[in-house]
Amino acid sequence: MKALHSLAATAVLGMVMGLSSCGNSESAQSGASSTDAAIENIMTRTSVRDYTDTPISEATIDTLLRASMAAPTARNSQPWRFIVINERPTLDSLAQGNWRPAAKAQAAIVVCGDLTNQLPGEGKDYWVQDCSAATENILLAAHAVGLGAVWCGCYPISERVELVRNLMAIPDSVVPLSVVMLGYPTGPQAPKDKYKAENVHYNKW
Repeated sequence: MKALHSLAATAVLGMVMGLSSCGNSESAQSGASSTDAAIENIMTRTSVRDYTDTPISEATIDTLLRASMAAPTARNSQPWRFIVINERPTLDSLAQGNWRPAAKAQAAIVVCGDLTNQLPGEGKDYWVQDCSAATENILLAAHAVGLGAVWCGCYPISERVELVRNLMAIPDSVVPLSVVMLGYPTGPQAPKDKYKAENVHYNKW
């Protein structure tokens, strides 16, 4: 796990070095290795629902938030807003609601969409895609630094939205899309192989 963490954490730096030194075979090899690490991080990520009681540092949470806000966003609107939960009573309240992994999670990040920052017209719901991309970045970054994480859906189920909104005093103009539970895994996790060739079409259906 530590080796994967180390490789994944240097993936972006290695790719930049490789691209900027295309004539250097050693740099190119380093870039390829970093690319492999980035792909491996994606392919080995899996949902983790059981955690140890090891606390998560503020620096690690900051890394996840920075990764989250590096996600693509329509017209660079950045409609996402985040609530970091690191208090046991609030996590326990979530566990009593719809999300049992919160009972053992050491932290959680609620990813929200700010409806006052929506795009006009038919693009108004792109905030869902933007915040979903931000959520996925949290999951990938968590895996890269050795954490376990699980995406718990909130929006569009009104009961869940209201539970989270009331618990965290979220204004009506902000919608909680997802809650990402975080903690260090209690043991190794086996990722699922979800690739199915029959789901792929080229050029037309």
